[in-house]
Amino acid sequence: MFNVVLYEPEIPQNTGNIARLCACTGASLYLVGKLGFALTDKYTKRAGMDYWESVDLHKVNSMEELYKQFPDGRFFYLTTKSKKKYTDIEFKDRDFIVFGPESRGLPQEYVTQETAVTIPMVEGQRSLNLSNSVAIVAYEVIRQIGL
Repeated sequence: MFNVVLYEPEIPQNTGNIARLCACTGASLYLVGKLGFALTDKYTKRAGMDYWESVDLHKVNSMEELYKQFPDGRFFYLTTKSKKKYTDIEFKDRDFIVFGPESRGLPQEYVTQETAVTIPMVEGQRSLNLSNSVAIVAYEVIRQIGL
């Protein structure tokens, strides 16, 4: 299917919601780097409810480690700093959709990539909620490649 990557997520409820989304869509979930919470956190577990057992969950130490595991992988980086819309991408099976931490977004080295994309918003707003952003892009991937 496709892969959701959360780079250093900070809010357990968002990660729990995203885990539930991944369970319901068949997407794999990669948690990369330092987490702002423990996976055993009650808020993370509550948000993911009883879906955690259905999630193809992977904890990875760094993006470099993930690149080494998938040298031929296609990575798309979600950011408010790009002009290219996520709907302009022709997604393929097994693509990686990378999202940054809630408080600061992805580091500059990722948002300057050719594959950095954005979800359009009105001028002057900072960003959408992380779990909402993942859902928006996930269902565009599903629209294109099927469930």
